[in-house]
Amino acid sequence: MSSLLITLLRRLLLAFGLVLAVLAVNFTLIHAAPGDPALVIAGEMGGADEAAMAAIRKNYGLDKPLPEQFITYLGRSLRGDLGTSYTYNRPVSSLILDRLGPTILLVLTALIGAICLGTLMGVLASRRPDSLFSGVVTVFSLVGYAMPVFWTGILLVILFGKVWPIMPIAGMRDVRLMGAGAWVNAMDVLHHLVLPAVTLGLIYLAQYSRLARASMLEVLGSDYIRTARAKGLADGTITFKHALRNAMMPLVTIAGLQFGNLISGAVLVETVFSWPGLGTLALDAILGRDYPSLLGVLTFSAILVIVANLLTDLSYRWIDPRLRTR
Repeated sequence: MSSLLITLLRRLLLAFGLVLAVLAVNFTLIHAAPGDPALVIAGEMGGADEAAMAAIRKNYGLDKPLPEQFITYLGRSLRGDLGTSYTYNRPVSSLILDRLGPTILLVLTALIGAICLGTLMGVLASRRPDSLFSGVVTVFSLVGYAMPVFWTGILLVILFGKVWPIMPIAGMRDVRLMGAGAWVNAMDVLHHLVLPAVTLGLIYLAQYSRLARASMLEVLGSDYIRTARAKGLADGTITFKHALRNAMMPLVTIAGLQFGNLISGAVLVETVFSWPGLGTLALDAILGRDYPSLLGVLTFSAILVIVANLLTDLSYRWIDPRLRTR
């Protein structure tokens, strides 16, 4: 059995144990919060007497002791059944699948854009660390990192919704273009995606540009880079072929670790721009005391973060060939 397969199996086993731990912690914390979801459900029905409240609790399993509720929930979750939403009266798994696409689109667009553009800015700034461009990148990274995503989103909503109304500021699609064809609908989604993706990716763009600059400066001062310059290799070849690959390790590490922050940041961004993803579903579940939906979103988000970190570990082997024998 190859070392890569052994590493993958070990990581998958640890990931499974981590998912079980996340399920237990989330279930305990959510049910420890004050409030009664049966009251919320009864309120949506226009109120109910004691008999109706008891029927609601029995129907949703809320009349059982908390440990028994957890064991039941754990068994269903392992079979892929995340329960039924109190608010929407639909399976939570179908709700998550409906909202997963928009969230993945938003998060990956922000992440890939921030990594690519931030790395390019950092590389160009590292080639001339005393230049004006390098100073601009440094100032931009400090300012961008200090801007909260919700504040940036509100500013963009004001700018492009009132001052300069050329971009959509809410939703994912224009209902007037629903039947206009696949290409038109795709362009409409991308048009709506611009502001949320910029809002979510700006803080990470600033971070990656700063990190790429520092990492490239360290690598460009290495002995093998001086040797490459002494051999007469072109400056672009040295920078992008030899130095950049070694400088990517810190960027990949931060990208994997920051994926969880991206998911949490997406909750705020989706709320500001009314983006129909997991973030708005989680917010509605919090406001409505919808335990199954909130647990489902938290569990699925944790799985996404675990998968992202697993891919990060595996990408190390592609970047650094020395790790392939371990």
